[in-house]
Amino acid sequence: MTDRLGHKQTAVMFILMALSREVSNIELRDTVGFTLDGADRRGLNERHLVDSAKQKPTNYFVHRLTNKGLIWCQSEMKHSEPTPPRPRSSLAIALYTLLGAFEQYRQREGLRLEEIFTPEVELTEAEIVERVHSAYHKLARAPRAWVSLTALRAMLVQARREDVDAVLEELDRSGKAHLVPESDRKLLTEADHAAAIRVGGEDNHLISIEAS
Repeated sequence: MTDRLGHKQTAVMFILMALSREVSNIELRDTVGFTLDGADRRGLNERHLVDSAKQKPTNYFVHRLTNKGLIWCQSEMKHSEPTPPRPRSSLAIALYTLLGAFEQYRQREGLRLEEIFTPEVELTEAEIVERVHSAYHKLARAPRAWVSLTALRAMLVQARREDVDAVLEELDRSGKAHLVPESDRKLLTEADHAAAIRVGGEDNHLISIEAS
């Protein structure tokens, strides 16, 4: 790839992707030991990869990844051979190897970056119930159809895992929904195992919700 970003610019891009929110120079300094200023900031702003604005009253810059920036990150992760910017340290090569493997997994599971890197928000139990029902009805091909928890969780990424689990357990306990294991374990992927909820001493991978 020509016209590569520098090491600091590349690091900031991946940090903003992972955190998926505004990040101030103060937070960058405290967490990774550097800030995004000067030519590095202007370069990312001019390419429309990062939006930056001064935050009052501190007058420090805050930065957010743009949609174009997210596309850049995804493109950077797609290389079949890791190619971090020069000079290429062993740590940079290891990072790009990891990112390449992550991108292969993302594509294999049909996940979007926005579904993986998203900030958690505080949701009430009622809000999570509503989102569970909404996600289920978007995924179900027929009333009371079985839907994988992998697909359901992918649409609930802003809610905390433990809060979603509590709602699913209550829906199952009340009879408003039913959780069951996948009968053919050979069909299960690593993502399916990770998305399972343990109820009654066994992992459950599918959900069916009663018509309301």
